[in-house]
Amino acid sequence: MPANVEIKAILRNRPTVEAIAARLSDSGPEIIHQHDIFFRCETARLKLRILGPARAELIRYERSDVAEVRSSRYSIAHTTDPQVLLDILTQTLGQTGSVKKTRTLYLIGQTRVHLDQVDGLGDFTELEVVLRPGQSEADAKNIAAKLLSHFGIEHQHLIAEAYVDLLARQPSHTTTP
Repeated sequence: MPANVEIKAILRNRPTVEAIAARLSDSGPEIIHQHDIFFRCETARLKLRILGPARAELIRYERSDVAEVRSSRYSIAHTTDPQVLLDILTQTLGQTGSVKKTRTLYLIGQTRVHLDQVDGLGDFTELEVVLRPGQSEADAKNIAAKLLSHFGIEHQHLIAEAYVDLLARQPSHTTTP
């Protein structure tokens, strides 16, 4: 199962972080509109990431909810028929929430840098250091820590929860039972 080391933080100064990401990046920015629909799953998180009418990814991942650099194990399946898959998953498992966001993606070495504008929440950054075969988690955590330092992201701005969890706590937001 593929793995990465990731971190999520409140993005307090988007223009500065975006300028640093552009300077350090190997590619980007790529603007991606995403609608993530989450489903009941006892052993992990399961979401359908809709990227367009004929493009989506079913993603299952395991990750602890801690406000620090953390490991994540995941599996991804691609589909060209998101609506049918959404219907099947909804009828079979039931939805638990959804997140709409506009993601600005930069690639810095083996790290995916996401600058996310999340509907109903605001701006965040995520760093995903994708582990290479044989690479240690400690090495990937060092890469993430260096990037946090470059971006000036401080520990108090790190967040533990997934966007769907943050949205669920919003007074005006309801989730599907």
